[in-house]
Amino acid sequence: MEQLDGGRALSFCGNNSTAYSVKNGVLNNPCFVDALNLVPHVFLLFITFPILFIGWGSQSSKVQIHHNTWLHFPGHNMRWILTFLLLLVHVCEFSEGIVCNMVMGTNHLHLFMPAFMGFVAATTSVVYYHNIETSNFPKLLLVLFIYWVLAFITKSIKLWKFAEDKGAAQYLRLYITALLVILYGLLMAVEINVIRVRKYVFFANPQKVKPPEDLQDLGVRFLQPFVNLLSKATYWWMNPLIIGAHKRPIELKKIGKLPIAMRALTNYLRLKDAYEDQRTPEDPDRSPSIWRSMYRAFGRPILLSSTFRYLADLLGFAGPLCISRIVEQLNSEKDVPEGNNTTVTYFENYHMSSHELLQNSSILAVLLFLALILQRTFLQASYYVTIETGINMRGALLAMIYNKILRLSTSNMSMGEMTLGQINNLVAIETNQLMWFLFLCPNLWAMPVQIVMGIILLRHFMGSSALVGAAVIVLLAPVQYLIATKLADTQKITLEHSTDRVKKTTEILKGIKLLKLYAWENIFCDSVEETRGKELTSLRTFAFYTSMSIFMNAAIPIAAVLATFVTYHILNEEGPSPSQAFAALSLFHILVTPLFLLSTVVRFAVKALVSVQKLGEFLQSDEIGDDSWRNGDISVSFEAGKKPMGMTKAINRKQPMRYQMDNYEQPTRRQMRPSETEDVAVKVTGGSFTWGNNLLTLSDINIRIPTGQLTMIVGQVGCGKSSLLLAMLGEMQAIEGGVYWSNKNRNSVAYAAQKSWLLNATVEENITFGSPFNKQRYKAVIDACSLQPDIDLLPFGDQTEIGERGINLSGGQRQRICVARALYQNTNIVFLDDPFSALDIHLSDHLMQEGILKFLQDDKRTVVLVTHKLQYLIHADWIIAMKDGTVLREGTLKDIQTHDIELYDHWKTLMNRQDQGLEKDIQQDSQTTLERKTLRRAFYSREAKNQIDDEDEEEEAEEEDDDNFSTTTNRRSKIPWKVCWCYLSSGGFFMVFLMIFSKLLKHSVIVAIDYWLANWTSKINNSAETGTDMYINGTRPTNTAVQDSYYLLVFIILCAAGITLCLITSLTVEFLGLSAATNLHHNLLNKIIHAPIRFFDITPLGQILNRFSADTNIIDQHIPSTLESLTRSTLLCLSGIGVIASITPIFLVALVPLAVAFYFIQKYFRVASKDLQDLDDSTQLPLLCHFSETAEGLTTIRAFRHEARFKQRMLELTDTNNTAYLFLSAANRWLEVRTDYLGAVIVLAAAAASIWSFHYGLHPGGLVGLGLTYALTVTNYLNWVVRNLADLEVQMAAVKKVNSFLSTESENYEGSMDASQVPENWPQDGEIKIQGLCVRYDPMLKPVLKHVNAYIKPGQKVGICGRTGSGKSSLSLAFFNMVDIFEGKIIIDGIDICKLPLQTLRSRLSIILQDPVLFSGSIRFNLDPEKMCTDDRLWEALEIAQLKNMVKALPGGLDAVVTEGGENFSVGQRQLFCLARAFVRKSSIFIMDEATASIDMATENILQKVVMTAFADRTVVTIAHRVHTILTADLVIVMKRGNIMEYDKPETLLEQEDGMFASFVKADM
Repeated sequence: MEQLDGGRALSFCGNNSTAYSVKNGVLNNPCFVDALNLVPHVFLLFITFPILFIGWGSQSSKVQIHHNTWLHFPGHNMRWILTFLLLLVHVCEFSEGIVCNMVMGTNHLHLFMPAFMGFVAATTSVVYYHNIETSNFPKLLLVLFIYWVLAFITKSIKLWKFAEDKGAAQYLRLYITALLVILYGLLMAVEINVIRVRKYVFFANPQKVKPPEDLQDLGVRFLQPFVNLLSKATYWWMNPLIIGAHKRPIELKKIGKLPIAMRALTNYLRLKDAYEDQRTPEDPDRSPSIWRSMYRAFGRPILLSSTFRYLADLLGFAGPLCISRIVEQLNSEKDVPEGNNTTVTYFENYHMSSHELLQNSSILAVLLFLALILQRTFLQASYYVTIETGINMRGALLAMIYNKILRLSTSNMSMGEMTLGQINNLVAIETNQLMWFLFLCPNLWAMPVQIVMGIILLRHFMGSSALVGAAVIVLLAPVQYLIATKLADTQKITLEHSTDRVKKTTEILKGIKLLKLYAWENIFCDSVEETRGKELTSLRTFAFYTSMSIFMNAAIPIAAVLATFVTYHILNEEGPSPSQAFAALSLFHILVTPLFLLSTVVRFAVKALVSVQKLGEFLQSDEIGDDSWRNGDISVSFEAGKKPMGMTKAINRKQPMRYQMDNYEQPTRRQMRPSETEDVAVKVTGGSFTWGNNLLTLSDINIRIPTGQLTMIVGQVGCGKSSLLLAMLGEMQAIEGGVYWSNKNRNSVAYAAQKSWLLNATVEENITFGSPFNKQRYKAVIDACSLQPDIDLLPFGDQTEIGERGINLSGGQRQRICVARALYQNTNIVFLDDPFSALDIHLSDHLMQEGILKFLQDDKRTVVLVTHKLQYLIHADWIIAMKDGTVLREGTLKDIQTHDIELYDHWKTLMNRQDQGLEKDIQQDSQTTLERKTLRRAFYSREAKNQIDDEDEEEEAEEEDDDNFSTTTNRRSKIPWKVCWCYLSSGGFFMVFLMIFSKLLKHSVIVAIDYWLANWTSKINNSAETGTDMYINGTRPTNTAVQDSYYLLVFIILCAAGITLCLITSLTVEFLGLSAATNLHHNLLNKIIHAPIRFFDITPLGQILNRFSADTNIIDQHIPSTLESLTRSTLLCLSGIGVIASITPIFLVALVPLAVAFYFIQKYFRVASKDLQDLDDSTQLPLLCHFSETAEGLTTIRAFRHEARFKQRMLELTDTNNTAYLFLSAANRWLEVRTDYLGAVIVLAAAAASIWSFHYGLHPGGLVGLGLTYALTVTNYLNWVVRNLADLEVQMAAVKKVNSFLSTESENYEGSMDASQVPENWPQDGEIKIQGLCVRYDPMLKPVLKHVNAYIKPGQKVGICGRTGSGKSSLSLAFFNMVDIFEGKIIIDGIDICKLPLQTLRSRLSIILQDPVLFSGSIRFNLDPEKMCTDDRLWEALEIAQLKNMVKALPGGLDAVVTEGGENFSVGQRQLFCLARAFVRKSSIFIMDEATASIDMATENILQKVVMTAFADRTVVTIAHRVHTILTADLVIVMKRGNIMEYDKPETLLEQEDGMFASFVKADM
């Protein structure tokens, strides 16, 4: 009966009869104990599966999607870690069971079945637990609790039985069982803990728990801190985001807000506390150390990250060790005959002894796989933690810098101790450098450990010869460092040159119309090319150093291997065994990375030290006095100083700072006598103020500002009027005396500074400035400042962003917006600092009447006005006259008239002069119209409007065609091969061929080196085994020695070839990139400079400039290195896989699914990464702008008391940018974890393939080592392939944009005549015939001139007039063939101008444009860039233009400097220079396009006379802005809508009363 049973029992206990006997007691039958162990597992599976499948189907909808990441059971992470360990031990138990089973002829299921079930049960338990926790059903924890208890009991029985056996100490199974008992016990404890703490399961009323704030807020999308360990380690929660990016681009909405713990405010408070805590009461002035405060605030995560890093590094050494063991194992297995029968038995069951474990190659392969997975997980965790900390720290530092900026004393800014540039550098560069240092700092202490460990292991494998190889690596590290520093220096120089080049390009683009009209574009083009030449020289150096650095990185391991093996050979007279050789090889590969990185890290550490020093200086710089100046009561001000101003308030936005202010002002009221309080808003008593350099700027000031009245402050330039305003606002340091505000006034002062300050925001936001929008009030303000006409010209009205996309307003427009801001604010006091300085007379009158007298006085607001316009003094209620920093007089105009007659008379004469000026001042009216005109020019074509919206029209168009998913998806994931090809081909075909050829050759040589090594070592191994009998005499057989030296020689040659090829490839790639950059920029510049003028009207300037700055920079510096890295990592991976496949072809089977997985990973990642990178870039700019804006507008912000609002904005911008950056880093981790796991699978597959084919006796052992070493390198480079691919794709967009400009049409420069056929002195007479002329700007547009006919005799003076847009300017452009003449012709001196080469035509005519354009350089360069004329001729021209005396007075005369755009001359002077420029060119036809618009009357009259006399014999065509300038002309042409309406002498035209010309003249008079 028993035997029958045994047959049927599925051989659970094996097939012999005694297995089932229970003679010695039930528990003494090991098989029964094992069966008992199955019970808990089965129980768990039976109970949980129904719950999981039935339960979750029904109520999954009940929980909000967000809470499914809410983990709230205590001991949560502990449980996950224990479960992972449990699974690991189960795997060991299972594999041990399988091995034992194979040894014992028959099947003993009980050896491994319970282990397998245990594994399944453990997995189920964690899934089950996760579901309970996320859906919050704590009652069901009971099941788990029971399972742990049962498992613990059954395993303990097993352990107890094992321990009774005497020989058990050597069994592996004993230790496994003991581990399991401990783990089950711990898990049971965790479960009891949950139940105890939360009072679940057995208790009647469990604790109520609420999810954290972040999870209740659906805006938080960054879930890394809230998900479970597995999801944390693999970034599983990012899947929907990254895969979804395919269908819809990732937008800011999709990435949501930052969790509270990562917001800039939270971290700022942490850092600030750490910083302030260092200030002890004993030593309050001690400057706190930033390093220490950073360590206190952010030290713990860095320690955690370092721990992960150490674990990863130690696990990294498992690779080489396992490889050497596997190779050794396979080689020894080959020799040892199978089946040594001395097995250890325990109740007739074989058990493996513990030292046998590491001798089984299959188990080693699995261990290697697990070690790799763990190592990669730890490494990515370490990276993530440092990056998160780095981002947190950057947020905190930015907030700290910003708070400091808001408190900087004004003198610091104006005395130049802290320039804007420095502040921008702090924000843009120093904080980022500290962030990067933090990313890399765990490397600082991890790497030395890694290097030392590596060298110890090498010594273990290769003996002392390893030290030689290590020495090579270590000695070459400083060289790496040197190269790295050189690179940084070269980059600085390159940056200087490229800034210079961009500046020149900007000037060219701004003055392109002038350059074309004067045919000077080539001269300027050459000057840009020259700067570009310098830039390319430094880029060449840069390329050289980069390629050196790449070369070192690739060649060092080869050199080290070479040195080691040669030394080994010399010392031991024979090569190493395969296991040693390959362990050494992979160790060298491991060692190179830290050494290469170490130089980078050290460089960053040095930079970080400098950055911290700069930061420290900045944080220690002077601050503005605290709020004490408002009341003169010191004790209260001390309190105010202690409170952390601002941050506490930033949180409570509902109640601004008013309340706190009121409390502080209590004392003031008591000090003032009641009678004064009513009528004085501000009063200064005995005040002396300084800007902080101990020179008194204002001394002995006693003034009062009456409430609700208009006070004017007058005086000469530089007598301290503006300083007085700032002193009252508390921006200056008071040496003695004080400023007293009546209690209800100093909440906020509306202040318009002299230098206008605007935000990068819409016009409306600039005017409302944070106040609620009130339509009537807004309209009234806009009318008072006469902004409506300007707003109408803007492309989007008052919703146009200022400062974006090259919409730059003129000075007057900016100033009016600033005044409008001051008027709009609902404050009691308004300070206006010289609001009329940039306005012409009409506007200033209008502003005075409507704005100041009507709008402000109606509201009974107190107004303080600084002005130079004395004619407004009659409106003043109170006048303060200043002189040299003191108050000269104070009182009403009447008081001054009676008491200080001199002053009054002095004013009177000045006023008369100003009134005469009034006649002249009509000039300035034109200035406003001119401004408006330029503004309109900026958007003059209708389509320009639409195109301003979108910079990359071409890309948009592509994507709009079809919005259905599939096509856009494809588009977004396609690699832009066409663009890549275009880039490569612009580098030159020879270089491309050289690059591809040398790359392939280099990688083949590298493979050959390793292959040779494998052959050599396995040969030695074989000869050593076969030739044992020859060793009897004690000498080595000669043939092996010969063979050995032959191997060695080839090895040396191969290594040398490899090193040389490394050098060649690294150089070719860099120089290929360089030649591509050279060609692309050259073509771009030439295309754009020779494009028709229409192109510049349509394309926004900012867009063209971007191509020359950002895109060119990417093409110059980033693409080559990305390309190099991409090709190198791709070829490494391919050669690695190729080697493995050639050694063990069966590996290819595993490769197919891996390749599919890899394809999808890279496809999804590239799209998502591109979007996230764009988000990061686009959110960074506003942040930097906000900082520089704040620094510029400090006084205004502080006067308005808007600090809290600006801080809030800064925190929002920082958080947005940090969110994007955090997601980008998390996406990179997502990719790396996945590619690393794939790599680990590749290693496992390679090992399995080797072992499998080995058992079938297919190849010698040395090659196994080769395959595995290569598999390990593949894991390192897989993620680089994808990362570089993604980067290259983003960078290729730059090439694409540049390319889109390369397809623009050029103007037709040739013409049908040859330049030599044109007479030298053409046009000598200046006779012009216009016949049926039709002109349009573009074949798509309507004509602007229709069939115009005219005849101009030689030497005639012709005036052309007409309303704006009537085609006057188009006619002047037609003379130069700048527009499309599609019918009719212009004949000058018998030659049709359309047939002439453009260069000839344009260089023989002269024109003056209405907007004066000057270039930076000397005056001589501006008048005559071609260097054709003598000095006398230049002086003569300057004399005609009334400039001679002024230029003579300048230092350097003709060589005096002109700054960019001629900013160092007034608009009028610039216009005169343009006239002089036209006079220098002695041409017989002279065209003036509204050229006298910005010159005052007197000068203009002189000019008119000059033009009549100096040009008596030349033809002059004047396009008139004001009609009276052409009353003296010989012929007047009146135009309307592109047609000539009237054409005759001015006298004749004036007689026609109802004629257009007559009406114009009337209007103008």
